[in-house]
Amino acid sequence: MAAVGCSAADSSGSPKISFLYSPYADYAPFFLAQDKGYFSQAEVEVELLAKGGTSGETYQLVSTNNVTSGGATWGAGLFNANAAGASLSVIASVSRIPLSGPNPAPFLVSTSSGITSVADLAGRRVGTPGDGGFGIYSIAKALESGGLTLADVELVNVGPPETGPALSGGSIDAAWSIEPISTALTSQGIAEELLPIDYHAGTELGALVFSSDFVDENPEAVVNFTAAYLAAAAELKAGGWDDPDNQQIIATYTELPVETLTSLALTEQDPTGTIDWDDVHLQETFFRERGTLEFEGQSDIENAFRSDLLEQARQRSAELGA
Repeated sequence: MAAVGCSAADSSGSPKISFLYSPYADYAPFFLAQDKGYFSQAEVEVELLAKGGTSGETYQLVSTNNVTSGGATWGAGLFNANAAGASLSVIASVSRIPLSGPNPAPFLVSTSSGITSVADLAGRRVGTPGDGGFGIYSIAKALESGGLTLADVELVNVGPPETGPALSGGSIDAAWSIEPISTALTSQGIAEELLPIDYHAGTELGALVFSSDFVDENPEAVVNFTAAYLAAAAELKAGGWDDPDNQQIIATYTELPVETLTSLALTEQDPTGTIDWDDVHLQETFFRERGTLEFEGQSDIENAFRSDLLEQARQRSAELGA
């Protein structure tokens, strides 16, 4: 990723916002906000930057003002950064697991494993992308639904792109996965979903974060950016996922054919940006018990939340769009 900064401004003096995103459908509102002019209507100039690193890297780049903002998962990295006093402001929810329907981050088992229930996983090898993020949390919730814990399985570090070879080669028996990889694995007959979505339904996945220094200096720009994001999320929720023009925009950013994109299970983007703090606190408790937090006591993550700016953005978002 090219080096960037957050001090640039357009000809009118409005600060330019650089935003780090992952090339997944979770970020569809930001893609639409850019290409359909929501950001322009909100009078904010935005540079969307695809990232190749982890959420922890996003928090580091944002808090050190190398980029203005980004979307990243809740996890040990954010709780640790907040507790350490990093310059991070939480503005809104980015995505969550739906309460029902297709699962955008399913727990998969190899079709040759013979596993038909959570109980069958005892002593088996389970692929996880790491120990500090949503993947391991989701695995724990899946195991809990069948009376098991993480201690009952053998965890193997496997990134999502390597899940297919690991399952088909027999080095793991099951794994956490994510779209579009999960759909590819099931359609190819390599894996199948073990559980319906219930075990982690409603889980908060990601947060919109800004550099606190930027927020303090440019609160109106943050409000306008967030308003544009919420307006685009509202369009999608109102049926915009079925619009061929929107599908093409999202397909371009995710580098997926439209036919593939429209077959995926989707995360949920809330047009109000509401964060389920009870769920966030459950995740923090999990990581504390897991031993991946680097501080004692609570992180006070809600102190980083700028509810005032989110409320202003909600009001402003109603003015945007067609």
